[in-house]
Amino acid sequence: MVRLLSSETRVKIENAVKEDPLVVFMKGSPSMPQCGFSRAVLQILQVQGVNPDKVATYNCLEDQELRDGIKEFSDWPTIPQVYVNGEFVGGCDIMLNMHQTGELESMLREAGLLIEPAANESQS
Repeated sequence: MVRLLSSETRVKIENAVKEDPLVVFMKGSPSMPQCGFSRAVLQILQVQGVNPDKVATYNCLEDQELRDGIKEFSDWPTIPQVYVNGEFVGGCDIMLNMHQTGELESMLREAGLLIEPAANESQS
């Protein structure tokens, strides 16, 4: 196997997944996703009610080393890739499956990533 991930890129990725509670490495940007799978992941997160202020996205099309390196970093062959609290969750298919089973909502709620209804705010 050809090593694609430089130590500099590895450190950038490690820092990225540690700095924000939810990180999406995608093709394009949230306002202009460049592939259907990246768009689908963003839509799933929106439907789940994820607080957009807690999401960081990285456009892998802007950085070839990131695009190749993220695949080696996660040992996952495709983009998009989603990380929650520093842990690799998966790509589009896994996110969709977790969404359908309810597992994703539980994980996101436990991680404090969902926007809670206003009624809950008055209880604090």
